[in-house]
Amino acid sequence: AAAAPRLVLGGARGQQTAAEAEEERAPRGPALHPGLQRQHKGQDYLLAHAVYEPGDLDIQPEHRPPQNASDRLALAAVSTMRRVFDYATGYDPEKHMTQEHWLRRVIFLESIAGVPGMVGAMLRHLRSLRNLKRDYGWIHTLLEEAENERMHLLTSLELRRPGPFFRAFVILGQGVFFNTYFLAYLVAPKTCHRFVGYLEEEAVRTYTHLLHDIDSGALKDWQEQPAPELAKNYWKLREEATMRDMFLSIRADEACHSHVNHTFSDLRDQDLNPFDPGSHMPCMQAHGDKPLEDAPPSDSQKKVLDAF
Repeated sequence: AAAAPRLVLGGARGQQTAAEAEEERAPRGPALHPGLQRQHKGQDYLLAHAVYEPGDLDIQPEHRPPQNASDRLALAAVSTMRRVFDYATGYDPEKHMTQEHWLRRVIFLESIAGVPGMVGAMLRHLRSLRNLKRDYGWIHTLLEEAENERMHLLTSLELRRPGPFFRAFVILGQGVFFNTYFLAYLVAPKTCHRFVGYLEEEAVRTYTHLLHDIDSGALKDWQEQPAPELAKNYWKLREEATMRDMFLSIRADEACHSHVNHTFSDLRDQDLNPFDPGSHMPCMQAHGDKPLEDAPPSDSQKKVLDAF
């Protein structure tokens, strides 16, 4: 029997089969910037973030005492916000809470915590454009912070989907906090960074309380419940990672943010970002109590930040 005819299409690239032509026309994902090549299938668009070793996760709440009137104002604002937030979410640091109560608190907390980094990065970006001057690398670290907080929210949403009333409360809280922080950052950015440093200290205390509830058996299910796949992929957790492992990483992130913002508050606006691009590792050496304004820039900082 005669073989079936082979359909061949002509063109500028030579002859090809119909199957090859169909494959060529198939969607290939987002177009790349000229000169770039996708490194591997499934590459994500996440910014750089910390991935921790077990020794990095032994973190306890710390506090940087206020040094001046600006620091005391920032601390008072955080204390007031904490009391209002505790009341709104039904939080009591002296009592155990259910999983539902904890998720309600964490989701609302992280929906607000992602605001300061984005506001700071946006305003510094606009100032750099407006003044025709470089930013000295702060924008990148602030954007990394904002995305990291957003990932805390997204991993928590894998466990609970809020209803309409809760979503309305989030919208209200975000609207009030965004506009207040935006105006405050225009006037007193150093005070705002100190405010975030103290706010993240409170976040470390909250997650330490949560981890205590898990270890004490009050949240027994989370001792063995697998962490969401999103969390495993984001923090590069082991395959058998549990909810406790996820919250350990989140607490470490919050300690990093506290240290970073306390450090930024100690620096002048035009000082070089002391953190290596894409790295918060200095925060694991001292989170919140040791300014880095005298630290010399590393070689990687000099190479990358010269462009900014």
